[in-house]
Amino acid sequence: MMGAAGYIAPRHLRAIKETGNRLVAACDKFDSVGIMDSFFPACSFFTEMELFDRHCSLLKRRGESIDFFTVCTPNYLHDAHARYALRLGADVICEKPLVLNPWNIDALEEVERETGHDAYTILQLRLHEAIRALKRRVDEGPRDRVYDVDLAYITSRGNWYHASWKGDERKSGGIATNIGVHFYDMLAWIFGPPRVNVVHVASHDRVAGYLESRQARVRYFLSINADTLPPEAVAAGKRTFRSIEIGGESFEFSEGFTELHTESYRQILAGNGFRVGEARACIQAVHDIRVATPVGLKGDYHPLARLPLSPHPFGWTR
Repeated sequence: MMGAAGYIAPRHLRAIKETGNRLVAACDKFDSVGIMDSFFPACSFFTEMELFDRHCSLLKRRGESIDFFTVCTPNYLHDAHARYALRLGADVICEKPLVLNPWNIDALEEVERETGHDAYTILQLRLHEAIRALKRRVDEGPRDRVYDVDLAYITSRGNWYHASWKGDERKSGGIATNIGVHFYDMLAWIFGPPRVNVVHVASHDRVAGYLESRQARVRYFLSINADTLPPEAVAAGKRTFRSIEIGGESFEFSEGFTELHTESYRQILAGNGFRVGEARACIQAVHDIRVATPVGLKGDYHPLARLPLSPHPFGWTR
């Protein structure tokens, strides 16, 4: 594993253990990895890539080849570390987003062909039972029906976010990529890839826009700013808010998130994981959002897009 000290790493550690596997080596430039004692205390750990690479190469020479290599590093390093793992002779399990740009997918697929190994990405919402039921409903319904969808996702983050790599658009891909890529994947998986992609508002702490696909017209609002939480969420003491309305009806999927990484591993180990090409639609969508020029409050925009913008906590501009 690369990225053992990150926020998402414990979900992968648990998934590795719960699927009956063993973590033999891990690397992270930060050494705050005491969580590993709860899962794999005997795992070899390195804070320098060169020493980690030497250890993995030694295992390979001894005939103790690594079967799977998990990538949990910052977003902008995913494709480089996935390519390293493929060339090491392992299959790859990569946290989302698989890559930041659509052309990185082509390069990764080329390395798959060169090495004969496979890369898989975590698209866990496709495994959520309520979302799978929604896809079945759409698939079994009229093919010419177009659904009106409103999506809001607010997950509050403190000022630390903007000082970390996550606050650097070049490294995280921005708000749409960092907190929203799995939602764009879900929408493309159910309703088809976006054919229209308009950005109304984009700043350091939120993005709002409009997507139109074969079977959906989607207004979305994503934010990390607690000031954008609706009053009912604030009154309940919540720091996260998810809402999807389809045809004016609320679609509930608040529960059932905790086991999705383990289920992702089970599916990958069974040969049913999501391959590199399956991430193309959502990676294209977030790339297009990132490079778009916001049009402002014009056309069909999400109501939360009207909320006043907040200054960057450090005085930076986008």
